[in-house]
Amino acid sequence: METLDRSFESTRAILAKVQPGDLDAATPCASWDVSALINHFVGTARWWAAIVTGAGAGAAADVDYAAGDFVSAYEESIGIATSAFEAEGVLEQTFRLDLGEFSGAALLGLAATEQFTHGWDLARAIGHHTDLDPELAAVMLTQAKLAITDASRGTDGAALFAPATQAPAGASPADELAAFLGRRV
Repeated sequence: METLDRSFESTRAILAKVQPGDLDAATPCASWDVSALINHFVGTARWWAAIVTGAGAGAAADVDYAAGDFVSAYEESIGIATSAFEAEGVLEQTFRLDLGEFSGAALLGLAATEQFTHGWDLARAIGHHTDLDPELAAVMLTQAKLAITDASRGTDGAALFAPATQAPAGASPADELAAFLGRRV
């Protein structure tokens, strides 16, 4: 749970820096501006919870979390996701998604990496430094290199990950993770 908690906290800290004028800014995710990115990661925190609680993945996709107090909306989503993953036996269960079967522990790792990386996307979009939680980013990079294959890479919107890019020499662990997950650093 520590990995997920740290991922949420890292992204929440960046989200708290977003100003209303930032919502239309471009992000490293080609098809999303800051508003769409916020809606995505606030919503997917709830989506992960729905998967592990058995509530289904039909989370309210039409909710515009970026239109109001998006920090409070994210904090609520964090609480929902954290409670879901903390439920007894969840980490040992097996869950079937369109992508395959995953243990609850593996889903927790995917959720943490997704949330952390979107925090990086957000930091990049608003001009904040991207050297986010170096220790956590290094662990996630190691795990991602073991878990993500070329079969899960492709074009934006058609695959989970874009082809890996090369991080510049001396890049932070978070920048290296972002590059491995297909972001231009």
